[in-house]
Amino acid sequence: MQGDQNSPMHKTPHFTAPVTFTDPQAALAQVQRIYQGNVEFLRQAMREFVEGGDTSIAQRVRACYPYVRLHTHSTLRQGPVPNRRLSYGFVAGPGRFETTLTRPDLYADYYLEQFELLLANHGGELEVGTSAQPIPIHFSFAEHDHVEGTLSAERRALMRDMFDLPDLTAMDDGIANGTHQPGPGDPQPLSLFTAPRVDYSLQRLRHYTGTAPEWFQNFVLFTNYQFYIDEFIKLGHAEMAKPDSEYIAFVEPGNVVMRRTGLAAEPGDGLGVAPPRLPQMPGYHLMRADRSGITMVNIGVGPANAKTITDHIAVLRPHAWLMLGHCAGLRTTQQLGDYVLAHAYVREDHVLDEELPLWVPIPALAEIQLALEAAVADVTGVAPNELKRIMRTGTVASTDNRNWELLPDNKPQQRFSQSRAVALDMESATIAANGFRFRVPYGTLLCVSDKPLHGEIKLPGMANHFYRERVDQHLRIGIRAVERLRAGGHDQLHSRKLRSFAEVAFQ
Repeated sequence: MQGDQNSPMHKTPHFTAPVTFTDPQAALAQVQRIYQGNVEFLRQAMREFVEGGDTSIAQRVRACYPYVRLHTHSTLRQGPVPNRRLSYGFVAGPGRFETTLTRPDLYADYYLEQFELLLANHGGELEVGTSAQPIPIHFSFAEHDHVEGTLSAERRALMRDMFDLPDLTAMDDGIANGTHQPGPGDPQPLSLFTAPRVDYSLQRLRHYTGTAPEWFQNFVLFTNYQFYIDEFIKLGHAEMAKPDSEYIAFVEPGNVVMRRTGLAAEPGDGLGVAPPRLPQMPGYHLMRADRSGITMVNIGVGPANAKTITDHIAVLRPHAWLMLGHCAGLRTTQQLGDYVLAHAYVREDHVLDEELPLWVPIPALAEIQLALEAAVADVTGVAPNELKRIMRTGTVASTDNRNWELLPDNKPQQRFSQSRAVALDMESATIAANGFRFRVPYGTLLCVSDKPLHGEIKLPGMANHFYRERVDQHLRIGIRAVERLRAGGHDQLHSRKLRSFAEVAFQ
């Protein structure tokens, strides 16, 4: 399956035999060689297919992902001074561990760090070779290739006979969910995500956010209101006008790139085109050279969107994601414009009940909580010991029923009261729960925009005034929190409380 060019069943690229490495750079280079060669093989076959090449030969075109494999024989970690602060970079015990890999151009720095840690912690060698997992033809296309759109309906139907198409059975989240059970003789996983699952999400990110995965940064802000995006755009443009800004580019939907003043355009910048209408969850990227900038996504209203986008952003392995949005205040002492720092969640969103049972607690993460609280003090100028005047720390309830307050039996109100909830929204618990599920540090800072239980509901004039007054400050708090997290170093962020006792090695 892997490389016999003359196979009667498959037409495949030249087979690359597995090679072992003690040098992580060399291992990464081999992954890149295998992947690039196999993808180019598929692209050439697709070009010939689009040009009307002969399909009468009973051969499928197939190329497969590279893999990396580690054999360990001890539960002890190697190396002179193992870094025991890190929550990743090591396996739980002896055995054979492996994962398929994709897009080593996009993930080069990430893969290199994982390889370095594995070798530092376990010694020995990394084996790199060609797996038996086919690369779906759609995942081989370059960023601006849309060759399948030129095919007739008959020719597109024939693709299924000639090429491997995406197979959802190879893309489940059993590893992340903790339900994956390798068969007898099968290796243990090294990563939460297989290569096809990663590729699937990269394609979905293009669709939902209108931007390429290459632009995404390692700190992500989510919001449920366009007002925040409007302020983020203004901030991004202002940063690009500063020759000394720490940010190098601002990217908007359609892959429209604005470089910082004084920086030359890079290849591909001119290919971006503003879309005729915004995508479902538009993404904006304030970029740093080391990818530690800020991505902001307007997820809209509701837990379904929150789950969808975090399902896909998770494959990029960000260092943290934060929710900044509006909420209903549930306490009489709260004022419109007060902040709520979530330290627990009532999950009535229902979108993750199958993947993450309700009996699983979603803990607050100290590093995130401290950064958000300090950011509120920094931006508002309120002394830390006075923050209780403008911010409550407590439980946030998230519901999938936007009109929960209209239910005649008052059961939701009773449950929220019993939970000691101080605020309610529709997205925060989903984002936190998926952060827990995918081992991505998470946090929530909301702003009270109405108090429906106390007769203070949103009216157009009041709402518009409130948004103008609070959105800019709230966004600056979120950005300040990111700056604090970045300064603390990402190795301080990836909390061990997000990792199970039989965890994959990759961050």
